[in-house]
Amino acid sequence: MTAAVNMTGAGNLTHDAKTIEFPETHYVFVERQGHIPTIARQAWQDARAFFPEIIKHNRITGGAALYKCDPGAGCYRARFMLAAPPKNLPQGLNYAHLPAAKYSRFTLTGPLEQLGEATRRAFEIVAEEKIALRDDFNIEHYVTDPMTTPADENVTEILFPTA
Repeated sequence: MTAAVNMTGAGNLTHDAKTIEFPETHYVFVERQGHIPTIARQAWQDARAFFPEIIKHNRITGGAALYKCDPGAGCYRARFMLAAPPKNLPQGLNYAHLPAAKYSRFTLTGPLEQLGEATRRAFEIVAEEKIALRDDFNIEHYVTDPMTTPADENVTEILFPTA
């Protein structure tokens, strides 16, 4: 069951009442520590610089960001999802394997500029609904490619690791 969430200024946000299983994936990433709204853009600029080298030896299957909000500072990982463990990984990138796991899914349809407000609202809903979370990274899964998709048609999943 999917329900629309009433939001002002954050596009069309929906929430799946049931948890979903995000599939196992291999990913390479650039990690930054600090205030996430401040460091996210730079992390993606840094990650995109590696794109030509990554695709020489690997098949990219998508893009996503992983983040953890800590009281002092957050951890943000701008990442490329790969079909298999990486080959010839450029220096400056990290690799991790993400096992399949359960998540509570919110879906934003609209410009990436609305992602901050949508994420804040999703955090509020998780608290209001008392959704039990496990200690793990949240995921922003870019279902469409923001580089080639019209802004109002972008689809981003905001995933919360459920206990």
